[in-house]
Amino acid sequence: MIKIGFLLIDGFALMSYSSVVEPLRAANLLSEKQLYDLKNISAFNSHSYSSSGAKIETQPIKSILFSLDILMVFAGGDPFLFNDKKVFDWLRKISREGCVLGGVSGGPVILASAGLMNGKRMTLHWEHSETFSEFWPSIVLEKSLYIIDRDRITCAGGIAPLDLMYALITEHHGEKFARRVSDWYMHTEIRPSGGPQRSGIVERYGVNNFKIVLAVEFMENHLSDILSLPQISRLVGLSPRQLNRLFKVHLDNSTMNFYKNLRLSLSQRLLKQSSLSITEIAFTAGFSSSAQFSHSFKTKFGIVPSLYRNE
Repeated sequence: MIKIGFLLIDGFALMSYSSVVEPLRAANLLSEKQLYDLKNISAFNSHSYSSSGAKIETQPIKSILFSLDILMVFAGGDPFLFNDKKVFDWLRKISREGCVLGGVSGGPVILASAGLMNGKRMTLHWEHSETFSEFWPSIVLEKSLYIIDRDRITCAGGIAPLDLMYALITEHHGEKFARRVSDWYMHTEIRPSGGPQRSGIVERYGVNNFKIVLAVEFMENHLSDILSLPQISRLVGLSPRQLNRLFKVHLDNSTMNFYKNLRLSLSQRLLKQSSLSITEIAFTAGFSSSAQFSHSFKTKFGIVPSLYRNE
């Protein structure tokens, strides 16, 4: 059972909250057992109000004695005005304890205000993007529906959490079960994190094999926290040998080399478009050290990262 908390900052968007909670509730219902233990949490009171005035019963942070595997922060309105030291301290504390932290809509602003998004790729609702970049120009902000970067999850809000939940439930319980949950809500057109439909991957790579497209989606969702070949194979429902055979036939490449090239393409963009250090870019692109990154980058592009950045 995975323990997930929802920190509701007054003024949060009810649609974003529901788009996260309802798929998890449906997963419990369809599995006929408690796959997810869900807890509503507030900063101060025993309830929190959405932007539409809906009242959600919660447990205040000060009364929480249980641990969490994942915490999602929900905020709307003007999240830049939120400045509660006790909340920030608590977020940093549970992060140190190993809790995966996420933010939805304006929630990523709360995580950044607590100093928890440095060196991470992230997204948030478009209405906050310009102000966010003024506050934190060094943080990599991407125009995506959601981003999973190691122990951080950020989501743009609206109905984008439905796509995020599909990805998370797939990782936890497999694509077949996640599809059942998605179909339960008539959410039949699943969007990958970058936004374009699956046809976008087909167009970019010239392949329409469903298993390969699904594998590429998982790779693009995990450019920092690298999945192993057995993990990718399990997620798409093939053996590693079968998956490698498909990649060789359709893309003339091995699965993991294709994956590495995706990460190197990310690092190439970050070198030109961000102020992250080369070491930070190495970790963001899933390399264990700057030396390993530099070697791989030079092998791929014929130039070391530092010289490429200064071209």
